[in-house]
Amino acid sequence: MIAFVTGPVAALAPDSAVVEVGGVGIAVQCSPNTLSGLRMGQHARLATSLVVREDSLTLYGFADDDERQTFELLQTASGVGPRLAQAMLAVHAPDALRRAVATGDEKALTAVPGIGKKGAQKLLLELKDRLGAPTGATVAAVQTPAGWRDQLHAALIGLGYAARDADEAVAAVTPQAEAAEGTPQVGQLLKAALQTLNRAR
Repeated sequence: MIAFVTGPVAALAPDSAVVEVGGVGIAVQCSPNTLSGLRMGQHARLATSLVVREDSLTLYGFADDDERQTFELLQTASGVGPRLAQAMLAVHAPDALRRAVATGDEKALTAVPGIGKKGAQKLLLELKDRLGAPTGATVAAVQTPAGWRDQLHAALIGLGYAARDADEAVAAVTPQAEAAEGTPQVGQLLKAALQTLNRAR
């Protein structure tokens, strides 16, 4: 298994990064949270998980080993594939997921795109003894209403946009974010922001 990749960031996209490792560009699928911490040309180290399918090999990248381990544990629940596991980590940090499962917080799980009420109830049962207890150290686990702005702005800067362009794109998607129920989904807002920037060019 490829446990991690390390090297300069060669390319960034809304849902992936390319890290140059020994002269080879390795494509890694990442959540907006992880991507927001990467910068073009700067050295990066991503914990990784290789998902093998009959027709594909996909490498998923994470900011740290805890996030990678949580990603793999989430997939032990029936009906949870890599895409849904990544979506869960895009909305909640590992400790927030542990806290949600430990306290039976159905609402926290339904905030993830693709998880309905019945699915959340099933996941709470299946994951109860698998994720472990929350450490209580990370309060940043649940995004605050203002947190999405910072994350989105950082992700746009990481993709190479100027600060002024990033400010304008964040302002353009603010009505969409405020109209959303619950916590705004940074991944969806990033796609909308990129569309806005492309139209402006």
